[in-house]
Amino acid sequence: MKKYIIAIISLVILSSCTNSSQKNDILPDIPVSETIDLSLPTYINLATPGGWAYTSGGISGIIVYNINGTQFKAFERAAPHLQASSCSQMVVENNIRMRCPCDDSEFNILNGAPLTDGISYSAREYLVTNLNGTVLRITNF
Repeated sequence: MKKYIIAIISLVILSSCTNSSQKNDILPDIPVSETIDLSLPTYINLATPGGWAYTSGGISGIIVYNINGTQFKAFERAAPHLQASSCSQMVVENNIRMRCPCDDSEFNILNGAPLTDGISYSAREYLVTNLNGTVLRITNF
């Protein structure tokens, strides 16, 4: 009997899951292809896990985050739920979240998920390839 109850509960939970990934039609699609050299003083904060830095590229710039010393994440600085403007350029706070100064909405720096109720778009993530330990390539293709 317990197996049947567990199976029914599992079925209900799995059937209620939806794909939260939505196509963002607010931000324009532009090609991104940036290379950054981690040995430059500009990127010294990226030398340790949990470190982050801003770099050029994308719509309003890019936030690069060091996950564990060898893996990195990169997110668009333009807030995903607003038209791109100087006000909507996200900033990193407390090394764990990205905040939009326009409306104080927040996003998780590990996966880009919105932390503010009512926002359905995640921060736009770019692909990061660690080329040789000191050079990162950031692209969206």
